Amino acid sequence: MTLGLLLAGAACAQAEAKTEADGIAFDCAPPSIPAIQVGMGRYLAELGIPPSLYVATRNPQTGVLNYALRTSADDHNTLDLFQRPGYEVGQDTVMLPRLHRPPEAVQTVSKKEIVLALMQHGRRTTFSGAACDVQALKDHVGLRQNIVAWTEHLHWVWPDGGSAQWHTRYWRKGTPTPGQPLHTALLDAFTHQDRYTIGCYTATKLVLLQGIIDFYRRVKEDPATWQLVTQRVQLDGDPLVHIEPGDMWQFEEDFDPSEQDRPGKLMRIQENVAPTNFVPGDWAYMVNTDPHTHHKTGYEGSNALYLGRNRFDDYFNDHDHAYSYEEKLGEVFQWRNGVFSRSRDADKIQPLNAQDIQKLGLKPVQGGLVKGYRVVPYLFAFEQLPAMANP
Repeated sequence: MTLGLLLAGAACAQAEAKTEADGIAFDCAPPSIPAIQVGMGRYLAELGIPPSLYVATRNPQTGVLNYALRTSADDHNTLDLFQRPGYEVGQDTVMLPRLHRPPEAVQTVSKKEIVLALMQHGRRTTFSGAACDVQALKDHVGLRQNIVAWTEHLHWVWPDGGSAQWHTRYWRKGTPTPGQPLHTALLDAFTHQDRYTIGCYTATKLVLLQGIIDFYRRVKEDPATWQLVTQRVQLDGDPLVHIEPGDMWQFEEDFDPSEQDRPGKLMRIQENVAPTNFVPGDWAYMVNTDPHTHHKTGYEGSNALYLGRNRFDDYFNDHDHAYSYEEKLGEVFQWRNGVFSRSRDADKIQPLNAQDIQKLGLKPVQGGLVKGYRVVPYLFAFEQLPAMANP
């Protein structure tokens, strides 16, 4: 089964995605455009992305400067970028700190792959206002890479319907214990992972919170933004609540209408993203559409964090730290067949072919499992964040 086969016959679904001005767009005042063009040329060259791989255009009516891959307009796939001839996508090595232990070298998604994915057709990422600066893009790419890096080697404990367990020296359930700084409590969760029994929803929020706080505190060394993020997530006293916008869950049967317009503390929704278009650091959601197993605790759906290189999160190291796109879809689909353990329930697995995977990759209203949005980080230091309601 190849990723190329997944694209065959998907034109009707892809037509729903916005294809005009796909890629990276700078919606900026005319005087700032020349500096952005120069800066983008240098940045892409530094990443090893030659002009032969992308096209830069400027809309004569709107003045928007756009960067898109030189792929066909109906090519929305980002999952195979690391395999495409001529793209030469490798990996980057980053150092991650540990609590009271030496730092650890981790191989993770390259910044080059992140930028290539942002320039692929199937979605538009716009930089405007204070973000009319190539540095805003560089920060966004670095932030996404840091989120992925913290996801690479996880082995938290799956609760399997039981209650969550936390290292009580640092956490009282999902809140840091009094006197423990948030960044220290987070680092313990990634250092002493066997002391944490959590579900994939909590795991996703932990990774995003750690990736974002660590980026501004340690990687970029931006105290102002680090404090802004920390204060924002602790406004209601619970840093792991409301990280994502409320309307991410409006499809759920028990959705609270009062949550409809609640902004996320750290993330926003990017709507109408094409199938197979994932940028490393994206939070996607795969719904278990089977009415019988959907209500089983922990199996309502899968919070899928994309890691690049056709790899999705494996928070509990059940599958050598990552699942491919096909495997992730297959995992959620097989729950309806009673496959809750690949080893224990192997005889219940229903084989899936390329056409099955293609269909499962569509939106639930089209018979698939994948919601048509991605949840992505704010441009923290380059935009006015939406106000949060006082607790």
